[in-house]
Amino acid sequence: MGLFGIDRPPTVLLAVIASTFFVGFGGGVVFPILPNLGAVLGISAFMVGVILSANRWVRLVANAPAGALVDRYGTRKPFVAGLFVEGVATLGYVVALAMPPAESLRPLAASLPTVAAGPLAVGPEGWFTAIAAVVAPETWFLLARVLWGLGSAAVFATAYTIAADLSDGGSRGTNMGIVRGGITMGFPAGLVLGGVVSAIASNVAAFVVAAAFALTASVVAYRFVPETHVTGDRSGDSIKPWDVDTAVPAVTVGLVNFGLMFAYIGALFSTLVLFLGANDISLFGLAPQGTSGLFMAGTVLFAAVFMFVGGRISDTRDSRTPILLTFLAVSFVGFLLLARAGSVVSLGLACAFIGAGQGGTSGPMMALLADLTPDERMGRASGTNNVLGDVGGGLGPMVSLPLIEAVGFAPIYAACAVLPLAAGGVLLLGVRRETGTFLPGRTAGEAGPDKGSVPADS
Repeated sequence: MGLFGIDRPPTVLLAVIASTFFVGFGGGVVFPILPNLGAVLGISAFMVGVILSANRWVRLVANAPAGALVDRYGTRKPFVAGLFVEGVATLGYVVALAMPPAESLRPLAASLPTVAAGPLAVGPEGWFTAIAAVVAPETWFLLARVLWGLGSAAVFATAYTIAADLSDGGSRGTNMGIVRGGITMGFPAGLVLGGVVSAIASNVAAFVVAAAFALTASVVAYRFVPETHVTGDRSGDSIKPWDVDTAVPAVTVGLVNFGLMFAYIGALFSTLVLFLGANDISLFGLAPQGTSGLFMAGTVLFAAVFMFVGGRISDTRDSRTPILLTFLAVSFVGFLLLARAGSVVSLGLACAFIGAGQGGTSGPMMALLADLTPDERMGRASGTNNVLGDVGGGLGPMVSLPLIEAVGFAPIYAACAVLPLAAGGVLLLGVRRETGTFLPGRTAGEAGPDKGSVPADS
């Protein structure tokens, strides 16, 4: 028994947490650098937005196949490979800055022969256009973010599956919470790393340091993470990359994740800088961009802490449903406070509630999914959950930003407060349909080969 009566996580799980934390630096490091760097390099604001969001849209497509491959081939190879791909992707930022100016290569284009194919001909100008596209910084930044999306899809699917494989009903919530916390905290650490190192040294130095951490993560995983999921021969299994888990538990948890990410990313993170400017709210005299970064970091910190807290509490209760509903209610209160916020204190309180609500649901929610999902389908179930979460996070900004211009901040934030309540309703309906009770026990998934439910003691 460890500190505060909490058992020390298995070494394998600690390696997963360290790996996902370190690789997360590469996801966050580009955000404080690229918007300003885009103006210097001549990258349009639209293209900057495309680059920053590319990994999420690629992951949206790759999540389900990644989950299927985990169930088919196991966790170790996809996890290590995904981390390595993310490390290589982070090096792509360095390559983007090392590319020579296109104009310096115009003599090379002029020296290439004209190539004709029927009515089409490629001469010096055509060659120059192609070369300019290849050496353009935005090309390499975009390629890096695409690779990052592919790698992160494999990492997300495997990390949760490994946690499920190493857990039982009494530790699943805690382990899911700390794994999710490791994934979550790497991103804001990358934000800080990018801002500080780029200011002290250079942008290239920040990208190199982030890449070194990301590649170190793959080494840690290769050394300490064994196969946990596929222990026998599955060569005869008919698991295909497009085999999406549409079972009730996966869809239920995924829809809850959709609602939370829609509000969390769409209503808070994507609009906070605008809200601060409109309400003249500042911390330490910083501009809205700097102030929003501090509020976001505080929100993520609360989320990370309550990922562990929520997961741990759910492991000590007969059923995970009450703790999930409690933290969904906390999110509801947070968005109501956000709708009424008008000062640093009131906004800070709202962010704390939203972060706590978001984080507090994460560990128990993934643990509930593992409770109700057969072990051999956990990879695909994680993929379904990740797909719906990414859809919510992608649609949120697209919907909230135009609506805020039309009706203002308060009505949108108040409307988003309804989403956690709706998620609670979806959760109850899904759990009831799958298990026959609103309060399935933590060992519901361990009752037998069909993972039927064992109602909590009343």
